[in-house]
Amino acid sequence: AALPGEAERNGHGLAYKSVSVGHLEVAPLSPSRLSLGRASSTATSTAAPEQGRPRDYLILAIFSCFCPVWPINVVALVFSIMSRNSGQQGDTDGARRLGRMARLLSIVSIVLGTIIIIIYISLSV
Repeated sequence: AALPGEAERNGHGLAYKSVSVGHLEVAPLSPSRLSLGRASSTATSTAAPEQGRPRDYLILAIFSCFCPVWPINVVALVFSIMSRNSGQQGDTDGARRLGRMARLLSIVSIVLGTIIIIIYISLSV
């Protein structure tokens, strides 16, 4: 371990200082970089207007599980649950990305399931 004032090399040729997680040496450039730890609810509500929690499309993913395209709709359900977990942990970008993927897979599952059902009904009649 290095002394607090001593610079070390991080393997990329850049010097860094060993400091604790919650303390920054310079003033933050934006309110979102106020600390490296978990931000309090008052700091996040005053920094930007509340955009709401990202959608996880859990209901749509559960509805798509009734379609006969089982690998796709199960993956959509998994992505939806992962999106919900990311949103609860505060990772809004990851939650949005996973939610969009869950929505896409759910819609694909519903469309393909509808096509399969229509083809099955038309061939059986």
